[in-house]
Amino acid sequence: MSLAENIDFLSRLPKPGDSRIDRGGSRSDLASSLVEIRGFGSNPGNLRMFAYVPARLQRPHALVVALHGCAQSAASYDLGSGWSTLAKHYGFAVVLPQQEPVNNANVCFNWSKPDDIARERGEAFSIRQMVARMVHDHGIDPRCVFVTGMSAGGAMASVMLATYPELFAGGAIIAGLPFGIATNLREALNAMHRPTPRPAAVLGDFVRNASQHRGVFPKVSVWHGSLDRIVNPTNAGEIVKQWLDLHHLPDVAMSEGLIDGYPRQVWWNADGDTLVESYAITNMGHGTPIGRAEDERRYGEPNGFMLDVGISSSHHIARFFRLTHSIPVTRPARPASPSTRLIPAVSWMTPPTPVMVEATRVAEPASAVEVPPPPGPLRAKLQAPPPSSREPTETKARVSMQRRHAILGRVCHAIVRKLVAAGLRK
Repeated sequence: MSLAENIDFLSRLPKPGDSRIDRGGSRSDLASSLVEIRGFGSNPGNLRMFAYVPARLQRPHALVVALHGCAQSAASYDLGSGWSTLAKHYGFAVVLPQQEPVNNANVCFNWSKPDDIARERGEAFSIRQMVARMVHDHGIDPRCVFVTGMSAGGAMASVMLATYPELFAGGAIIAGLPFGIATNLREALNAMHRPTPRPAAVLGDFVRNASQHRGVFPKVSVWHGSLDRIVNPTNAGEIVKQWLDLHHLPDVAMSEGLIDGYPRQVWWNADGDTLVESYAITNMGHGTPIGRAEDERRYGEPNGFMLDVGISSSHHIARFFRLTHSIPVTRPARPASPSTRLIPAVSWMTPPTPVMVEATRVAEPASAVEVPPPPGPLRAKLQAPPPSSREPTETKARVSMQRRHAILGRVCHAIVRKLVAAGLRK
C-alpha cells in the first residue's frame, strides 16, 4: 500500500470517543456489572483488568477472556456483546482486559508489535497474569479457560491462542486476523486491507514457533462479515487455514449448513468433536453479530460495531465452548411455621388398614421345576376363581370409594386432634 492509501485507510479506522463505536466512547464508567481488579501481576503490557463473577458458578468453574476492539472499553464491549449477561445466566466467570491510550492512540491491542505478542512479554503476558489471578481467586478449572475478541481484540485472541496454547481450551475470533502475519504497523495495515494468501503450513508454523507446546491445540470458532471494509474477509479464510493445519484437518469442510440463516462450515476430529468452525455473516460489515439467541434471550445491545443481524455470536460461541448447560437449582428451605411444625418428618398417623389384593398367577416357563400340587382341599381353593372377579364392576367401585372415604376420615380426625392439642382449634 502507498502512503496515501495508508493515510486514507487509517482515517476510516474507529477513533476513541466516536459515537458510532459505543455510547460511552472509550470510557469505562458505563452502567456495567464489571469490577476492576488491581495488583494482578507485574503487568508489563500496562493493561487494566475488569471481571465479572456471578454468585453461582457451574461446575467445573469456567472462564472466558473477552477482548474489545479499537476505541472500545471493557465496559462498552461487554455492554454490546453481552458476555457478563451470559456469564450470569449460565454461571461462568469473564475477564475483560482493557487497553490504555498511552499504549495505543486508538486504544487497540497491539497485536502486531513483537514486544507485546511474545510469550511472557508485554500485553500477552499481562493477559496471562489476569487469567492466573482468576484461577487463583475463583477456583477456575485450568482446563476450562477460553478467549474471544473482536477486530484488534480478535487479532489479540489469535495471539493468546498461539503464544499460550496450553492455557486455552478454545477460542473465537471475530473480524480478526491470523497470528504471525504482521510485526509492524505497515504489515498490519497491509494484512487488514489487502491480505496476502499464505500456504497452510506456513501459517501453522507461525503458531508452532510461538511456544514449545507440542500437545493438542485449542479449538477455534471464526466469525467475519462478508462486507467488512476494515478487516478484509479473506483473513477469516487464512485463520481457518492456520488452525486446520495445526489440527491436521482437510481443507474441505466436513459439514456445511445454515445457522440462523448464515453459512457455517465445520471440521471435526476422529471422535466427532468440532475443532474448527467458520461463520460467514453475509451482508454484514465490520463488527460483532448480535441478535436473539436460541434460548430466546437477547445478549448484548446494538451500537456502533455491535451489529444486530439476527444471530447471537456470543451465545453461539459460549455454546461452542460448552458453557450453555443449566446450573442445578437448589431450592431454599421453607421457613418454620405453625402449620409446618404440625407435620413431622415421619407421620404420627396410624397407617390405614392395607387392602388385600389377590395376586394373579403367571404361567411358568416350561423349564421351571415342577412343584407337587397341594392337598385336595387347598388345591380346590386355589383353583377356584377369586371372588372379586365375580363381583359386578359397580360393586368394586363402591367398595373402593368407601375405603378412600374411610382413610380420609381417619386422616382428618387425626389432624383435628393435633390442632386441638396445639391450641389452634377448640
